Amino acid sequence: MSEVAKFSATETLRDGRRVEIRALRHEDRTGLEDAVRRASAESLRRRFFAVRRHFSEQEMEFFSDIDFVSHVALVVVADEGGGPVIVGGGRYVVLEPGRAEVAFALIDDYHGQGIGAALMRDLAAIARDAGLKELIAEVLPENMAMLQVFKKSGLQPTMRREDGIMHVALQLS
Repeated sequence: MSEVAKFSATETLRDGRRVEIRALRHEDRTGLEDAVRRASAESLRRRFFAVRRHFSEQEMEFFSDIDFVSHVALVVVADEGGGPVIVGGGRYVVLEPGRAEVAFALIDDYHGQGIGAALMRDLAAIARDAGLKELIAEVLPENMAMLQVFKKSGLQPTMRREDGIMHVALQLS
């Protein structure tokens, strides 16, 4: 088992709440589905470029069956109502040697708390340790919060707009 599959870190949010950022587990599938149901239509549109509340069995397998080599996923777990609940996550998928696409999703109650920056930092470190040189992302131009996460990541992003999409490249080396 990859060491990345055991990843866990505790983060204190801007409002003082604490969350765990940890490696996704196969048994987290229901928690992922619950998080999608809790996300606003706008948050889903920003992540998937469409409002998607349900995914096919094949898509859910893709999102939940992670090998931690070509596909790395972290979830954000908060204590809500006395129990752990998935409230977001981030992942990267290797597209070709040295290069992976990164993406994030977070339910609205946790926006603006520094989670995107923490996920970016953790995924960049994991990617760098795996020998990746570049992370890329496609972002809607109006998703200023995500673009700010990339700008403030310390990874010197390059951005170009094409066909209504911001194409972001982050250098890891």
